Amino acid sequence: MPTSSPAPVRSADRRVSPVFLAITAVTAVAGWGVWAGVPAAGLAVFLFVTGAWVVSLCLHEYAHARTALHSGDVTVGAKGYLTLNPLKYTHALLSIVLPVLFVILGGIGLPGGAVFIERSRVRGRRRHSLISAAGPMTNVVFAVVCAAPFWLGALDGVPPYFRYALGFLALLQVTAAILNFLPVPGLDGYGVLEPWLSPRVRRRVEPFAPYGLLAVFALLWVPEVNRAFFGLVDTVLGGLGVSEWDTYWGRRLYQFWLGTDEVPGG
Repeated sequence: MPTSSPAPVRSADRRVSPVFLAITAVTAVAGWGVWAGVPAAGLAVFLFVTGAWVVSLCLHEYAHARTALHSGDVTVGAKGYLTLNPLKYTHALLSIVLPVLFVILGGIGLPGGAVFIERSRVRGRRRHSLISAAGPMTNVVFAVVCAAPFWLGALDGVPPYFRYALGFLALLQVTAAILNFLPVPGLDGYGVLEPWLSPRVRRRVEPFAPYGLLAVFALLWVPEVNRAFFGLVDTVLGGLGVSEWDTYWGRRLYQFWLGTDEVPGG
């Protein structure tokens, strides 16, 4: 008796969403405003960083989905995950709104986005690990790109506001990458390790997955843990040439509603 094979991914399922294009356009226009020094510089920095952060969230989830597609899960196309549309994620509030809110309130890159991968279609532990690692690796690449003018020594001619915005955006990407790579249930880092664990261990850990991220943020309220975490973030950023001065002023400009003193070089 013939068996039905999964439907191939249609070209429409790969077409970039107008929602993503609109977010990218707003980010580009705001970035131009920051570079050109428009009067509402703080608002321009806010829109530029927020837009770029949402773009990175979409690329993070796209990386998961694209890797899953090449690993055997052809259903990601019909679910809209290859269109880069954030409204297609499993929970728009947790995927986009909450990470943006954390950036606004605390200046930290909360792991966001959520795509449902049909793991039963994927064969091989290595492929399962690669699917989980693909997302945070996108944050790593994004951080390197944002920090490129710093570690390449190419800041001559870069307006101070744009420099500080890039520094803050790099900080968000580094924090997101570090948090995502933690081997905590519910985070991508655990997803990388999970295929290599015994079924018995996985069954015991599974009930804790919904609370993994909450536990991490609860620990970040502990002063010693907070200092260690941001010490690691500053060390990574320092290796990329981004100083605490750059990230400090980037955050100050981003939170323009709090008011700022005269910005150095501005």
